[in-house]
Amino acid sequence: MASLETWIGLRYLRARKRNGFMSFITAVSIAGIALGVTTLIVVLSVMNGFQKEIRNQLLSVAPHAEMGFYENSLDQHWQDLQKLVQGNPQVVGTAPYVADQALLANAGEVRGVQIRGIDPALEGKVVDYGAGMPKNGFASLKPGEFGILLGKDLAEALGANIGDKITVITPDGNVTPAGMVPRLKQFTLVGVVKTKIYEVDNTLALTHISDAQKLYRLGNNVSGLRLKLADPQNAPDVIRKIVPPKLQNEIWIRDWTFQNRSYFDAVQMEKRMMFIILLLIIAVAAFNLVSSLVMAVTEKQADIAILRTLGLSPAGVMRIFMIQGAVAGFLGTFFGTLFGVTLGLNIGRIVAFFEHLTGKHLIPSQIYFVSYLPSDVEFTDVCTIAVISLLLAFVATLYPSWRAAKTQPAEALRYE
Repeated sequence: MASLETWIGLRYLRARKRNGFMSFITAVSIAGIALGVTTLIVVLSVMNGFQKEIRNQLLSVAPHAEMGFYENSLDQHWQDLQKLVQGNPQVVGTAPYVADQALLANAGEVRGVQIRGIDPALEGKVVDYGAGMPKNGFASLKPGEFGILLGKDLAEALGANIGDKITVITPDGNVTPAGMVPRLKQFTLVGVVKTKIYEVDNTLALTHISDAQKLYRLGNNVSGLRLKLADPQNAPDVIRKIVPPKLQNEIWIRDWTFQNRSYFDAVQMEKRMMFIILLLIIAVAAFNLVSSLVMAVTEKQADIAILRTLGLSPAGVMRIFMIQGAVAGFLGTFFGTLFGVTLGLNIGRIVAFFEHLTGKHLIPSQIYFVSYLPSDVEFTDVCTIAVISLLLAFVATLYPSWRAAKTQPAEALRYE
């Protein structure tokens, strides 16, 4: 009997002359489900791509974690912090740093930045600038020479070329009889760094750690110690175990999510909201499926009555229309998943093609951090979307199928 119900349910999906409109509504429902699934997969893939790409690029230029002594412990040395993490398998590199605010001036242009003093011999262990580093890398920064490395966009904004003198103005000035006078220091631009991240290229300013200590009058003190972690994605859990409880009042520690938490939280919230909003497309298509099944039940009243008189149970009648709706939902989900995954994997190339065709850049790095459209199709997202789509299609079949099962043969055949 199950095979008969399946055959009848599939047969009702095919259009005939007198029920062509009903089959058209069914086709629209299938197309609507497919469109909703495709859109949802593509949008979530693009959002995943942006999140993953920006996170990876940030981790290539930003420290995975930082730690240091509180102000009441300035007599301590960064080597003590290094000993604290030494031997920890989760920490693969460390480097001291000095960081403070300053103004850079050149050729009438002024920019506010955070100058970071680094140890050229150790900095490469905690960051990875890749091909963006100048020829000599961090080695171009030599103690006592007051050289400085600038991000590409920052150097262009200042109109500075390699070898130019950059005036550095620190926030703490000198007290003179005439009042507070800003402290000025000439630095030589020794290299330009290109990280391909707009925010970094527009603010990066590196100098030797000893020069930064002299600039900010720190003596032998540093701002802290930067850490490179073996598993930066799990940084919050890793750093929680680094500082012993007895030292937590003396040593502070924070991971890379501290400064970027608001951004990634916003992206995650947008992802959830987009999922809910676009899920409504599938829900609307499911309502169309309800309409088409109700029309099918109304038109097949005589057929249902005959099947009932031949011995088909109400549950069997219900299964016929559930199968009809389930097949429509499956087809919409299948084609939507197929198109969505295909489009999600190639959306970057498609956008690049239209950019080349129109000559317009659709993804400006000043706004989106990257200059292209990234995409990351996650298997879990695809499966979740497919399951929800099939579930909505199944729920949409319940009422029309129940209504069909309640059909009374005598009433249905009275006017036939």
